[in-house]
Amino acid sequence: MTTKATQSNEPVGRFLGWLGLRQSRGAPPEGGHAPPFDLARQARYELAASITSFLVDNDLDVSPANLLLAHSAFSGRNPRLARQVIAQAQSAAGINQNWLDELGEQDIGLPDRADLDRLMTRLETNLESFHANTKEARTVTSDYGTELEQHVIDLEQLQKTGRIVSNLADLARVMLDRTRKAEDDMRKSEDEAKALRRSLDRAKRDAELDYLTGLPNRRAFEVLLDRHYKEARAAVEPLSIAFCDIDEFKKVNDIHGHEAGDRVIKAIADTLARISNDHCHVARHGGEEFVMLFRGLTPSQAAEKLDDAREALADRRLINRKTDEPFGQITFSGGVADVFGYGDTRAALKAADAALYKAKAAGRNRIEIADPA
Repeated sequence: MTTKATQSNEPVGRFLGWLGLRQSRGAPPEGGHAPPFDLARQARYELAASITSFLVDNDLDVSPANLLLAHSAFSGRNPRLARQVIAQAQSAAGINQNWLDELGEQDIGLPDRADLDRLMTRLETNLESFHANTKEARTVTSDYGTELEQHVIDLEQLQKTGRIVSNLADLARVMLDRTRKAEDDMRKSEDEAKALRRSLDRAKRDAELDYLTGLPNRRAFEVLLDRHYKEARAAVEPLSIAFCDIDEFKKVNDIHGHEAGDRVIKAIADTLARISNDHCHVARHGGEEFVMLFRGLTPSQAAEKLDDAREALADRRLINRKTDEPFGQITFSGGVADVFGYGDTRAALKAADAALYKAKAAGRNRIEIADPA
């Protein structure tokens, strides 16, 4: 049976042309889309998807350590690790966080902190690209599905189209169902990519915070110091830096225990945090030592502000809540230096540290200012 119609009102012809079956004259299919094909980009998508699937499907934390393990296994960087992961996945126990933590303690050739930073940056970049491309692909498949659906309607409205057209209609239905499923899958992938991005943001924030005090850690402070150094130098503003150290902290740990010592560290962190603002930053440098940056204050002004905090803490009488025993007087000593009084920020940090130990040698519970270089 033959169906005659013009090109403008022929649903079957329009459908065949859209499928690309009527290109004898060199014309592109109407409304057609030619997705780009880039093997390198596709490989990056697949690596990011493998890492995401591994973490999400096994209910694992999106942490720097887990990201390193997953990247080493799925990128081909560590074949032995990949074999271990495959073997564990096929075992009765399966993969869980405890097993992954134990694996991370082994010598599996993981990269250092710099590699971690580069990995997180690359993952973020790939996630942004993956998010944009899946969104675009979902739009394309949505348009594809809408047009295909219209062709199905056109075919169903035809009378006497014969068995060939009927088969085409069945095929179109199958294609339509697959298109809708692909669209749903890409929407889920996009949602997972967003969730992974949020987890990465949290991981980066956690990597810059001290777990005990909630203050920025040494790594985050070095970034702040570098930024304020450049800004203050350009604005010709004073910039001072200070080191603070809890006096005789070992005695607190020896007498009351490390848990009580942690509470003392947090109490001093809270005291120093009260004087911080947009131009005064405090961070835990390590152990019982803190570091502070004073933007717009000379060393004398910074020392005065820090001394007020020292006096407020010295006047308090802290008690070990677990034993009701008093800690006695808790104090700290400090050293302040003019950042621009030295060749660079490291030299200024060293000068502030020297002033701190000068305060310790002079009897503790005091603030000393470093002599200019």
